[in-house]
Amino acid sequence: MDAAEQFKRDVRKGRIDVDRLVELLISAQRELEQTRRDLEQAKKRIEELEEKLGGSPTIKTSEAYSMRAEERRQQARGKKARRKSKPRRRGRLTTGQKIAQAERTEKVFPPGVAEGDCILSHTRPVWRFANGRTVLVAYEVYRGPKNQYGRIPGALGRSEFGIEIIVAVAHLVHVVGLSFDKACAVLNFFQGLRLRKSQVEALLNQLSRHWEGEFETLCALLANSLVVHADETGWSINSVWAFLSEKARLVLFGVHKDSATLHLILNPATFTGTLVSDDAAVYAGFTNMQKCWAHLLRKAIKLTLLAPENAEYRRLADGLLEIYRKACRVQQDGRLSDQGRRRKVAQLDEEIVELCGPTWFAELPRCEGAVNDCRLLIDELMRLMIDRQLFTFVTAAPVTTPLGRAESVSGTNNEAERTLRSPAQARDTGRTNKTSRGARRRTVIVSVLESLRQYLATFTLSSVIEEVRSWTAAGRSCFSKLARKLGISPGKASVLALIDPQPSG
Repeated sequence: MDAAEQFKRDVRKGRIDVDRLVELLISAQRELEQTRRDLEQAKKRIEELEEKLGGSPTIKTSEAYSMRAEERRQQARGKKARRKSKPRRRGRLTTGQKIAQAERTEKVFPPGVAEGDCILSHTRPVWRFANGRTVLVAYEVYRGPKNQYGRIPGALGRSEFGIEIIVAVAHLVHVVGLSFDKACAVLNFFQGLRLRKSQVEALLNQLSRHWEGEFETLCALLANSLVVHADETGWSINSVWAFLSEKARLVLFGVHKDSATLHLILNPATFTGTLVSDDAAVYAGFTNMQKCWAHLLRKAIKLTLLAPENAEYRRLADGLLEIYRKACRVQQDGRLSDQGRRRKVAQLDEEIVELCGPTWFAELPRCEGAVNDCRLLIDELMRLMIDRQLFTFVTAAPVTTPLGRAESVSGTNNEAERTLRSPAQARDTGRTNKTSRGARRRTVIVSVLESLRQYLATFTLSSVIEEVRSWTAAGRSCFSKLARKLGISPGKASVLALIDPQPSG
């Protein structure tokens, strides 16, 4: 038993008289007063010491104190400057030296002009991928009688790297998510290509500018799609927004998550397709909408985890899951006609009312915790059911991809969420662009590469390069061909310019 408990017992049993108790109280009060005075004196002493030290134990200075800054101060005092060594050559080769190192030479003539009518204009070295490694090819470019020049296949502008190298760099950096250093290391290890970070930056900028027209075509295709999945998340600059359809895939980096940005891509007044999204307020106003069942089910499951003993939460989660599974079976049932599916959807609506109606009609007041979360979920389910946004995917017709495959409309927005998983991880680890110019470049490159997945049977470097090279021969891309076939043309105003009028950085 401690001293305090023993003292209490002695007081209750009368072992300590009143005079003794008063003496103890007076003594304790004196000790407290002395302690208070000691603390005040210590506080004053600390303040005096801080004033003497300038307010901080560590003295700070606004002057630079690096070796180079000290050398400049010494020179200002009249001390002789240290003799600098002559900078070594960085190893940049001239065009003549590169041509001498080329493994082979190829002649390039203007199309439709006989070789005898052409004269050699110049020789240009270009790095290419061949047989799994990097080779240097010297292209002898010939000029025709009317100043027609031969075009080097798979070369952008005056770049000394082939399109296959530029696309490989773009895929490693903007799709796989490697840093410039790691992308250079991978290409050096596997293909023997030695690149500097400044070259990677220049190649990505060049490819982005070259593909800006394709991005505008993709925007037009998306606006005329039958089904679009949309989702967004935070990023280093504003937000990143994904729009996926059967015709195009757009991933916008560094954009604002507001209705103005959304209307530049999908205008509710003109878009007649189905929008699959979560229940964010920014998506309101579209005629045909499908709200993501995965979001609704996750909210119901969370309630069962917060209160495992609550039978009402378990009944709600099990009921919603069964209704969603039944809706998926109705969608896949080939025996049903369109009218039959509509009758099934009416029955599903009745099941929602039976499951959520008692709580919804009670109009419970706002409360706290899981009880309020359950109330909000039931209100959301009933509102979406009344607005016909729960079972749109059941009655929607399948869509056809550019490869001719028929795909059913999904009742969840999981594909758009998976598309944003990599940008979200890059955001959390600080591996994102820090300027709007870099975000714009990433927007163009990622959108074109991800859209190509919809147009190619196999998405590999060889298939992508073969497709991209065919654009030069045909004069238009696969996106432009589809847009022309459907009678779709990009708008007069550039979507890129409207999203980011003055890219900085």
